[in-house]
Amino acid sequence: MYCVSKRMEIAGAHRLNLSYESKCQNLHGHNWIITLYCAAKELNKDGMVCDFKHIKEKIHGRLDHGNLNEILDFNPTAENIAKWCTQQIPECYKAMVQESEGNIAVATDLDFHLDIYKLL
Repeated sequence: MYCVSKRMEIAGAHRLNLSYESKCQNLHGHNWIITLYCAAKELNKDGMVCDFKHIKEKIHGRLDHGNLNEILDFNPTAENIAKWCTQQIPECYKAMVQESEGNIAVATDLDFHLDIYKLL
């Protein structure tokens, strides 16, 4: 089993669509810290789980310095962004999204975990 992680800082703005009154319904920005965790039973033909550059292109390249409400087609909560990140990289089984100090959301692909354990 091989595992890698990629940590990125992304500057981005969003506003949340909520069922209650909140300042977060106004457009505001964060310097997000997004960490992806990827795994593979075997290394690919290039000797990698996946290329760090490809992870950066798919996540950082798409989100950095953007209005997440315009880029993404869902309510851009930290939880939803974490889920989206796990769906962008096939080898990704976990994503942590920190939108501010002390506020972190984690999405884990449990099916990925079960598939990996079956291979062991």
